[in-house]
Amino acid sequence: MPSLHFKGKPFVQNHHLVVPFHELAPVKSKGTSAKPSLHDNLVVEGDNLKALKALLPTYHGKVKCIYIDPPYNTGNEEWRYNDAVNSPMMQEWFGREVDREDLTRHDKWCCMMLPRLKLLRELLTDDGAIFVSIDDNEVHRLRCLMDEVFGEENFVVQIEWQKRYTRSNNTDNFTTVLEHLVAYRRTDAFAPNLAERSAEADARYENADEDERGPWKSIPFLNPLSAAERPNLAYAITQPNTGKKLRPKAHEKAWRASEDVFLRYTAEKRVWWGADGLSETPNIKRFLSEVRQGMTPINFWDYKFAGSTDDAAAEINQIFGEKVFSTPKPSQLLQRVIEVTADKDSIVMDSFAGSGTTAHAVLALNKQDGGNRRFILVECEDYADSITAERVRRVAQGVPGAKDEALRAGLGGTFSYFKLGRPMELHSILAGKSLPDFESLARYVFFTATGEEFDAKKIDRKSGFIGESRHHDVFLFYTEDPAKLRNLALTLDAARALPSVSGKPKLVFAPTKYLDEHFLDRLRIQFCQLPFQIYRALDA
Repeated sequence: MPSLHFKGKPFVQNHHLVVPFHELAPVKSKGTSAKPSLHDNLVVEGDNLKALKALLPTYHGKVKCIYIDPPYNTGNEEWRYNDAVNSPMMQEWFGREVDREDLTRHDKWCCMMLPRLKLLRELLTDDGAIFVSIDDNEVHRLRCLMDEVFGEENFVVQIEWQKRYTRSNNTDNFTTVLEHLVAYRRTDAFAPNLAERSAEADARYENADEDERGPWKSIPFLNPLSAAERPNLAYAITQPNTGKKLRPKAHEKAWRASEDVFLRYTAEKRVWWGADGLSETPNIKRFLSEVRQGMTPINFWDYKFAGSTDDAAAEINQIFGEKVFSTPKPSQLLQRVIEVTADKDSIVMDSFAGSGTTAHAVLALNKQDGGNRRFILVECEDYADSITAERVRRVAQGVPGAKDEALRAGLGGTFSYFKLGRPMELHSILAGKSLPDFESLARYVFFTATGEEFDAKKIDRKSGFIGESRHHDVFLFYTEDPAKLRNLALTLDAARALPSVSGKPKLVFAPTKYLDEHFLDRLRIQFCQLPFQIYRALDA
């Protein structure tokens, strides 16, 4: 498969692996839930690469629908490359605004996107999909990056969204009325949801002869190919009401199916010869009752179906009373993405959350159909609270004066607000510096050692039990008190006191141990010293 090469690629190829895990610190006053929880609707403030890594232990393989709206890299967006990659060249890029005069702006954009796409893929369910909004500036490079990360066989569709419905004469070039939605799946287990059949589609089915099988639509029994190309489909058919023999000539269209199939249609009384019965082209009845009840999505979404940029601006003005965000997306567009991808209990993620449109769409759909979808928003800019989260607060509680009745009354729902905390620099644990809390460290060691989802509800601080993996009962000996931590160890008495939760061998993380391998083997314990053995692959 051809691959895209760009400056810095060797340094970011595996950068997502060396990004340290960070704590996620709840800010109760900024959320609306009574008790902050990582299993709630979430707004996370902080760098999205670090935040995605921090969310992995809880949401690895759990997100059904991902939507992102990254910088389009037009040269006018004032975005900056902020990944601390260990490369002198890229350290020179750090924190500098990427403008149109920057000859490396496409390289920087690719370097920014690649590690984020890799982490987003890890968060998707096997039957999940990611949709990326983009315009003509980077769509071709985005497709190459996503082919590399997701596999070109997992490309789903490139949807053209009609964002505007009028042309602009303020340009000497073409007026751009379309943007793209590039979609990839995690695996071939993904299938798009079917839309409800419309009254217009059903109206194409009638019952001109009062067939007891109900409404039907006639399908011409003709093949796109000519009789010369398909001589085996140029057999004679007798018109039953005139006795005339009908056989396609070489230059005419052949029949659609074999003679055996046509005879079966005749026996099933599916052949329609017109209202007067004299047509010389047979048609086949397709009954409405036989048509699947949903309609496949299409790859062109006009502004009536998915909203426009004008709709998005009007929504922001309704919610905030002023223009507080320059490039929002309409909630209708996000509703269409979610409808085609997720079910009523899915988790929906947006790691370039911007004005919070994705959360608005999730809450609106839940209000419409009684669903229980959850959203995870990540926003690194300083407006994460004042715009992103504030929009969620307002649409949940109700927006006076909104045209939409449901929005006016309030869409309901709560969320927890988290800020990206300190990195999990485990080499500092024994020195008692920047100690994480027990749950944060448990989440980290459990996921990095097992690759499996961590459930904080399973923690038993008294015994040190932090969860059960496919192969082990996992324990953590740890305290946030530096003085106690320096003296904490797996002793023989402590090892014998470990409960047998599932009967599996025990995996124990602790600063040190005071017993030899003989006793560890007898007690079916595998010891991992904090912090040095945290990355052992135990399920290989």
